[in-house]
Amino acid sequence: MAGGGSTLSVPTLLFLGLDAATANGTNRVALLIECVAGVRGFHDQQQSAFADSLRLSLLTLPGALIGAWFAVRIDGEWFRIILSLVMVGVVLSLIFPLKQPDPNVPLTTQRRLLGNLGMVGIGFYGGFIQIGVGFLLIALLFHGFRETLVRANMHKAFIVMIYTIPALLVFVWNENVDWGLGLALGAGNAVGAYVGANLSVKKGEAIVRKVLFVAIIVIVLKLLDFF
Repeated sequence: MAGGGSTLSVPTLLFLGLDAATANGTNRVALLIECVAGVRGFHDQQQSAFADSLRLSLLTLPGALIGAWFAVRIDGEWFRIILSLVMVGVVLSLIFPLKQPDPNVPLTTQRRLLGNLGMVGIGFYGGFIQIGVGFLLIALLFHGFRETLVRANMHKAFIVMIYTIPALLVFVWNENVDWGLGLALGAGNAVGAYVGANLSVKKGEAIVRKVLFVAIIVIVLKLLDFF
Protein backbone atom coordinates (compact mmCIF):
# COMPACT_ATOMS: atom_id res chain seq x y z
CA MET A 1 0.00 0.00 0.00
CA ALA A 2 2.76 2.47 0.84
CA GLY A 3 5.92 0.63 1.80
CA GLY A 4 6.65 -0.90 5.17
CA GLY A 5 5.62 -4.43 4.16
CA SER A 6 8.69 -5.96 5.80
CA THR A 7 7.48 -4.45 9.08
CA LEU A 8 4.75 -7.07 8.95
CA SER A 9 6.33 -9.94 7.02
CA VAL A 10 9.57 -10.42 9.00
CA PRO A 11 7.82 -10.73 12.40
CA THR A 12 5.29 -13.08 10.78
CA LEU A 13 8.13 -15.32 9.56
CA LEU A 14 9.58 -15.26 13.08
CA PHE A 15 6.21 -16.26 14.53
CA LEU A 16 6.09 -19.15 12.03
CA GLY A 17 9.22 -20.54 13.68
CA LEU A 18 12.09 -19.35 11.48
CA ASP A 19 15.24 -18.18 13.20
CA ALA A 20 16.11 -14.49 12.88
CA ALA A 21 18.63 -14.83 10.04
CA THR A 22 16.39 -17.15 7.99
CA ALA A 23 13.34 -14.91 8.46
CA ASN A 24 15.45 -11.96 7.35
CA GLY A 25 16.81 -13.83 4.33
CA THR A 26 13.48 -15.36 3.30
CA ASN A 27 11.89 -11.92 3.28
CA ARG A 28 14.46 -10.80 0.67
CA VAL A 29 13.06 -13.31 -1.86
CA ALA A 30 9.62 -11.71 -1.68
CA LEU A 31 11.13 -8.24 -1.61
CA LEU A 32 13.04 -8.82 -4.84
CA ILE A 33 9.89 -10.07 -6.60
CA GLU A 34 7.96 -7.04 -5.37
CA CYS A 35 10.64 -4.56 -6.47
CA VAL A 36 10.92 -6.04 -9.96
CA ALA A 37 7.16 -5.66 -10.34
CA GLY A 38 7.34 -2.11 -8.98
CA VAL A 39 10.11 -1.04 -11.36
CA ARG A 40 8.16 -2.50 -14.28
CA GLY A 41 5.02 -0.72 -13.12
CA PHE A 42 6.72 2.67 -12.94
CA HIS A 43 8.29 2.09 -16.36
CA ASP A 44 4.90 1.24 -17.85
CA GLN A 45 3.57 4.51 -16.42
CA GLN A 46 6.49 6.36 -18.05
CA GLN A 47 8.00 7.11 -14.65
CA SER A 48 11.60 5.93 -14.88
CA ALA A 49 15.09 7.42 -14.83
CA PHE A 50 17.34 4.37 -14.92
CA ALA A 51 20.63 6.29 -15.09
CA ASP A 52 19.86 8.34 -11.96
CA SER A 53 18.39 5.33 -10.15
CA LEU A 54 21.44 3.21 -10.95
CA ARG A 55 23.84 5.89 -9.73
CA LEU A 56 22.02 6.07 -6.40
CA SER A 57 21.81 2.27 -6.21
CA LEU A 58 25.57 1.82 -6.59
CA LEU A 59 26.10 3.96 -3.49
CA THR A 60 24.11 1.44 -1.43
CA LEU A 61 25.90 -1.74 -2.55
CA PRO A 62 28.96 -1.75 -0.21
CA GLY A 63 26.82 -1.06 2.84
CA ALA A 64 24.23 -3.66 1.80
CA LEU A 65 26.84 -6.41 1.60
CA ILE A 66 28.33 -5.51 4.98
CA GLY A 67 24.87 -5.21 6.55
CA ALA A 68 23.79 -8.63 5.26
CA TRP A 69 27.06 -10.13 6.58
CA PHE A 70 26.21 -8.81 10.05
CA ALA A 71 22.59 -9.97 9.74
CA VAL A 72 23.51 -13.65 9.33
CA ARG A 73 25.74 -13.51 12.41
CA ILE A 74 23.71 -11.53 14.94
CA ASP A 75 22.14 -13.37 17.89
CA GLY A 76 18.42 -14.02 17.46
CA GLU A 77 17.44 -12.31 20.72
CA TRP A 78 19.38 -9.17 19.80
CA PHE A 79 17.66 -9.20 16.42
CA ARG A 80 14.24 -9.22 18.10
CA ILE A 81 15.21 -6.30 20.36
CA ILE A 82 16.56 -4.26 17.42
CA LEU A 83 13.48 -5.17 15.38
CA SER A 84 11.18 -3.93 18.15
CA LEU A 85 13.05 -0.61 18.41
CA VAL A 86 12.97 -0.12 14.64
CA MET A 87 9.24 -0.76 14.54
CA VAL A 88 8.64 1.75 17.33
CA GLY A 89 10.55 4.24 15.18
CA VAL A 90 8.26 3.45 12.25
CA VAL A 91 5.22 4.10 14.46
CA LEU A 92 6.65 7.48 15.47
CA SER A 93 7.26 8.35 11.80
CA LEU A 94 3.58 7.65 11.12
CA ILE A 95 2.51 9.92 14.00
CA PHE A 96 4.95 12.73 13.21
CA PRO A 97 5.40 12.83 9.41
CA LEU A 98 8.13 15.04 7.95
CA LYS A 99 7.16 18.44 6.59
CA GLN A 100 7.29 19.02 2.86
CA PRO A 101 10.49 20.81 1.77
CA ASP A 102 10.56 24.05 -0.19
CA PRO A 103 11.10 23.05 -3.86
CA ASN A 104 12.53 26.49 -4.64
CA VAL A 105 15.60 25.98 -2.44
CA PRO A 106 18.50 24.88 -4.71
CA LEU A 107 20.30 21.59 -4.13
CA THR A 108 23.79 22.59 -2.92
CA THR A 109 26.98 20.57 -3.36
CA GLN A 110 27.13 20.03 0.40
CA ARG A 111 23.55 18.72 0.50
CA ARG A 112 24.25 16.37 -2.41
CA LEU A 113 27.39 15.05 -0.67
CA LEU A 114 25.47 14.44 2.55
CA GLY A 115 22.75 12.76 0.52
CA ASN A 116 25.30 10.42 -1.07
CA LEU A 117 26.68 9.52 2.37
CA GLY A 118 23.12 8.92 3.50
CA MET A 119 22.64 6.45 0.65
CA VAL A 120 25.69 4.49 1.84
CA GLY A 121 24.23 4.31 5.35
CA ILE A 122 20.82 3.27 4.05
CA GLY A 123 22.52 0.51 2.08
CA PHE A 124 23.99 -0.89 5.31
CA TYR A 125 20.65 -0.65 7.10
CA GLY A 126 18.82 -2.25 4.17
CA GLY A 127 21.29 -5.13 4.00
CA PHE A 128 21.11 -5.62 7.76
CA ILE A 129 17.44 -5.39 8.67
CA GLN A 130 15.51 -3.84 5.73
CA ILE A 131 12.42 -3.01 7.78
CA GLY A 132 11.32 0.58 7.27
CA VAL A 133 14.06 1.28 4.71
CA GLY A 134 11.43 2.52 2.26
CA PHE A 135 10.51 5.33 4.64
CA LEU A 136 14.17 6.27 5.06
CA LEU A 137 14.79 6.25 1.30
CA ILE A 138 11.74 8.35 0.51
CA ALA A 139 12.67 10.82 3.26
CA LEU A 140 16.23 11.13 1.94
CA LEU A 141 15.20 11.42 -1.70
CA PHE A 142 12.36 13.83 -0.90
CA HIS A 143 14.14 16.06 1.60
CA GLY A 144 17.78 15.51 0.72
CA PHE A 145 17.65 15.35 -3.08
CA ARG A 146 14.34 17.24 -3.38
CA GLU A 147 12.71 14.66 -5.63
CA THR A 148 8.93 14.59 -5.98
CA LEU A 149 7.13 11.85 -4.09
CA VAL A 150 6.39 10.02 -7.34
CA ARG A 151 10.04 10.08 -8.40
CA ALA A 152 11.15 9.21 -4.86
CA ASN A 153 8.96 6.09 -4.95
CA MET A 154 10.24 5.27 -8.43
CA HIS A 155 13.87 5.53 -7.32
CA LYS A 156 13.13 3.59 -4.14
CA ALA A 157 11.82 0.55 -6.03
CA PHE A 158 14.91 0.46 -8.28
CA ILE A 159 17.42 1.06 -5.46
CA VAL A 160 15.98 -1.65 -3.21
CA MET A 161 15.84 -4.07 -6.14
CA ILE A 162 19.54 -3.56 -6.92
CA TYR A 163 20.96 -3.85 -3.40
CA THR A 164 18.63 -6.75 -2.52
CA ILE A 165 20.36 -8.98 -5.09
CA PRO A 166 23.81 -9.13 -3.39
CA ALA A 167 22.20 -9.07 0.07
CA LEU A 168 20.04 -12.06 -0.85
CA LEU A 169 23.11 -13.90 -2.17
CA VAL A 170 24.77 -13.49 1.25
CA PHE A 171 21.76 -15.11 2.92
CA VAL A 172 21.66 -17.87 0.29
CA TRP A 173 25.39 -18.57 0.73
CA ASN A 174 24.83 -18.97 4.48
CA GLU A 175 21.73 -21.17 3.89
CA ASN A 176 19.39 -18.68 5.57
CA VAL A 177 16.54 -18.77 3.03
CA ASP A 178 13.32 -20.81 3.15
CA TRP A 179 12.45 -20.82 -0.56
CA GLY A 180 8.92 -22.19 -0.11
CA LEU A 181 7.86 -19.47 2.29
CA GLY A 182 9.81 -16.83 0.35
CA LEU A 183 8.07 -17.58 -2.95
CA ALA A 184 4.66 -17.81 -1.24
CA LEU A 185 5.31 -14.45 0.40
CA GLY A 186 6.42 -13.06 -2.96
CA ALA A 187 3.12 -14.12 -4.53
CA GLY A 188 1.29 -12.40 -1.70
CA ASN A 189 3.38 -9.28 -2.13
CA ALA A 190 2.50 -9.14 -5.82
CA VAL A 191 -1.24 -9.50 -5.18
CA GLY A 192 -1.13 -7.18 -2.17
CA ALA A 193 0.73 -4.51 -4.12
CA TYR A 194 -2.03 -4.47 -6.75
CA VAL A 195 -4.94 -4.48 -4.30
CA GLY A 196 -3.19 -2.08 -1.91
CA ALA A 197 -2.40 0.41 -4.65
CA ASN A 198 -6.04 0.58 -5.68
CA LEU A 199 -7.26 0.79 -2.09
CA SER A 200 -4.82 3.54 -1.15
CA VAL A 201 -5.86 5.59 -4.20
CA LYS A 202 -9.54 5.22 -3.35
CA LYS A 203 -9.29 5.64 0.43
CA GLY A 204 -6.25 7.89 0.69
CA GLU A 205 -3.18 7.87 2.91
CA ALA A 206 -5.20 7.86 6.15
CA ILE A 207 -6.25 4.22 5.87
CA VAL A 208 -2.66 3.17 5.18
CA ARG A 209 -1.42 4.89 8.34
CA LYS A 210 -4.23 3.46 10.49
CA VAL A 211 -3.83 -0.14 9.31
CA LEU A 212 -0.04 -0.08 9.60
CA PHE A 213 -0.16 1.66 13.00
CA VAL A 214 -2.44 -0.96 14.58
CA ALA A 215 -0.56 -3.89 13.03
CA ILE A 216 2.84 -2.64 14.22
CA ILE A 217 1.64 -2.04 17.79
CA VAL A 218 0.35 -5.63 18.01
CA ILE A 219 3.58 -7.06 16.55
CA VAL A 220 5.84 -5.04 18.88
CA LEU A 221 3.89 -6.27 21.91
CA LYS A 222 4.20 -9.84 20.62
CA LEU A 223 7.96 -9.51 19.99
CA LEU A 224 8.46 -8.22 23.54
CA ASP A 225 6.44 -11.18 24.93
CA PHE A 226 3.60 -9.09 26.32
CA PHE A 227 1.22 -11.87 25.19
